[in-house]
Amino acid sequence: MGHGRVLCEWLIDFLTSIQRAGCVAVNHRGGVGRLALVSLAVSILAGCSGEYSILDPAGPAARDQFWVWWAMFAVSMVVSVVIFALWIFTFLKKSHPQRTPREERRIALRWILGGGVALPLVSIIALLTFGVPTGKRMLPLPLPDGETAEVIEVIGHQWWWEIRYPGAEGETVVTANHLVMPAGEPVDFHLTSNDVIHAFWIPRLGGKIDMVPARDNYIRLEADYPGIFSGQCAEFCGAQHTTMQLFVEAMERDEYEAWLAARQSPPQQQERHDEAREAFVEHCAGCHRVAGLPHDIQASGPVYRGIEGPDLSDIGSRATLGAGRLAMEEGAIAYWLEHHQLLKPGNRMPAHNHIDTETLQSIGSWLETLTP
Repeated sequence: MGHGRVLCEWLIDFLTSIQRAGCVAVNHRGGVGRLALVSLAVSILAGCSGEYSILDPAGPAARDQFWVWWAMFAVSMVVSVVIFALWIFTFLKKSHPQRTPREERRIALRWILGGGVALPLVSIIALLTFGVPTGKRMLPLPLPDGETAEVIEVIGHQWWWEIRYPGAEGETVVTANHLVMPAGEPVDFHLTSNDVIHAFWIPRLGGKIDMVPARDNYIRLEADYPGIFSGQCAEFCGAQHTTMQLFVEAMERDEYEAWLAARQSPPQQQERHDEAREAFVEHCAGCHRVAGLPHDIQASGPVYRGIEGPDLSDIGSRATLGAGRLAMEEGAIAYWLEHHQLLKPGNRMPAHNHIDTETLQSIGSWLETLTP
């Protein structure tokens, strides 16, 4: 009881101090103006554009969410303004009417029913009116014209993305951390996780939706035009959650089909990298796959605690390494192989202290040539 009383007294003192500070700010000359300037600055600094801004939509789903957000923002601003106006009014009015306890209870009951019941009820109904149709349009329902949407599977790992294209003819195309999709048409994403709960989110295209182990979730997104977009895991999934980024590229349908076709053939191998390939098979092939290398040889690699690493068949064509940790440029892969635990601490790839630097650099140089 003693601790509870102390906590309550501290809380009352804290709230009272805020109230006094607000009263001083309001009564002080120019206080209202400064308050308005601060509010305006915060709104501007919050950012209304950029790759991770939902206020710069580039697809139908994101645009629907954009209007829901503005509706919620507008209602919240109206409610806030009314509350602040009433709060300020209590300080400015000079006379206080004398009421009986019964009258006080009746007024309090009106505020409770109005602000605590009616207002939340109206707000929830309005939110569902806008939100339910928005969510329905992101479901993989049959298209009106009878066509089928492109299907892309995305699997979350700590801390990288596996992207699979089951609709491709021939060998399944698998990439990592680089999602390519056709622009101007709906794409159904089938989502799951290989370890912990992740969340698939491309802010300018819409979402987000959880990726749960042993469960498939679905979302339909569309990009209005070809371009580059950014995705991010939106569910805390471990120490490197913030560096689980997704590079999204939308392109025209014919370019997309050419992109898929190019990846259905193994990358060209050069004889000068024979030693690097042998070193890769010895040290890396237990966790990573490269199309064109015999599966039985890759399976003989040193499986490390059952870890499944990203498919590296087209790693040389990707924009980033380590799910956005490094830009892909000459020497970047070798640098990653030498320092990956410093660049992304806790990632599941073991340290390479037992491999000499020259071998790591040769593997990195060979992997950079793996482009369709």
